[in-house]
Amino acid sequence: MTVQGVRWTADQVLALAPDTASRRAGSRLGAAGPWSGAGSSGEGALWGLCKGSGSKPYRTVVDLADVSGPAYKCSCPSRKFPCKHALGLLLLWAGEEGAVPRAEVPEWAGQWIEGRRGRTERKKATVSSSGPSSGPADPEAARRRAERRAGRVTAGASELEQRLADLLRGGLAAAEQSGYGLWEETAARMVDAQAQGLAARVRELGAVPGTGPGWPSRLLEECALLHLLDQGWLRRERLPEGLAATVRSRIGLPASADGPPVRDRWLVLAQYDTADARLTTRRIWLYGTQSRRTSLLLSYGAAGRAPEPALPVGLALDAELSAYPGAGQARAALGEQFAPPAPTAERPPGTTTTLAIARYGDALRDDPWLDSVPVTLDRVIPVPDGDSWQLADADEDAALPLTPAARSRPGLWRLVALSGGAPVKVFGECGHRGFTPLAAWPEGPGEAVPLC
Repeated sequence: MTVQGVRWTADQVLALAPDTASRRAGSRLGAAGPWSGAGSSGEGALWGLCKGSGSKPYRTVVDLADVSGPAYKCSCPSRKFPCKHALGLLLLWAGEEGAVPRAEVPEWAGQWIEGRRGRTERKKATVSSSGPSSGPADPEAARRRAERRAGRVTAGASELEQRLADLLRGGLAAAEQSGYGLWEETAARMVDAQAQGLAARVRELGAVPGTGPGWPSRLLEECALLHLLDQGWLRRERLPEGLAATVRSRIGLPASADGPPVRDRWLVLAQYDTADARLTTRRIWLYGTQSRRTSLLLSYGAAGRAPEPALPVGLALDAELSAYPGAGQARAALGEQFAPPAPTAERPPGTTTTLAIARYGDALRDDPWLDSVPVTLDRVIPVPDGDSWQLADADEDAALPLTPAARSRPGLWRLVALSGGAPVKVFGECGHRGFTPLAAWPEGPGEAVPLC
């Protein structure tokens, strides 16, 4: 992609922001006022000088030609990537035609661009010359480490089974009286057993008691799923390989993407981050226009730093993806990329709300612990339902309720405004809590609108 091609939309630019504060600050810099010397090359580079609080303007440069997504450099002291100046420069370029005119690259921007692209080429050459990985340097040592970890996980799963039995024997009412400390202590024991997946599910159990009418039933359901996962691990040798791989993944054991590389033109359907005190997790949903496969990219960043890559909604990526093991798993690893991400008018095919629910039910056969599946709904209308909202099929008497999390997000009102009472196409996650919309398209011509 070059800067002289199709420009990005403001939504696609703002989707790169690492947080809400950066999004707001970058929006204020998306006009020509604070900028001077702004320019663009025919090879995907943008640059400009942005007036700041000091005597010297900040030097900002963006490289849009990188196959893994845009790269940024700014002389400001911000530790966020992209900073507000890079976002402002991209918004300036994405706005009015000619606001960032084509020009000769200045020396200060050219040096960084050439150096960065040179390092990228050398890295690719090194990977290519080294050939495929030959695996662990010491396979026998790796096998012993895996056996030791499996032993610790088995001990942790057995202990958890005993604690669940004690909970049910004493009655679920005791779970509310004991408070969250009991669950956190149990989760810590699972961390010691190197079963991070079990620890996460135990913490979720601790948040259920006292959450309103019907909480004992919800707690019992979650206990049953946790018991099923425990038993799946303890009897993993009897399971089909696909289901055994799913159990290992749910327990929290590491795995490598071992599926054959699939090259396709992947549409970026959604990108959103979730964060806790230690880690930021980025989820990117992709749809292959030829393979008709929906895949999930997961990446992680230390708290306060956005993970990579950054692929805003509405772009298309010519790349290879390799699937992770496990029955019904959507996760994949991003492999070789053959061109920079570029805007596209293509859309994924949709389905009805009735078939979306059936798809989730089918997926539970392969992965009983699955919270949701990716689904694109065709011709649905957001309508209020008492204190809640739902997506109603325009052509049949059926609807999907929105999840509580979706009802509290600003994206709901963007979806309502986009629809205006007319049918829209919506991509999101459909599960037992309802539907979470992540992106939408108007029924006629129009760009994808991110909702997360």
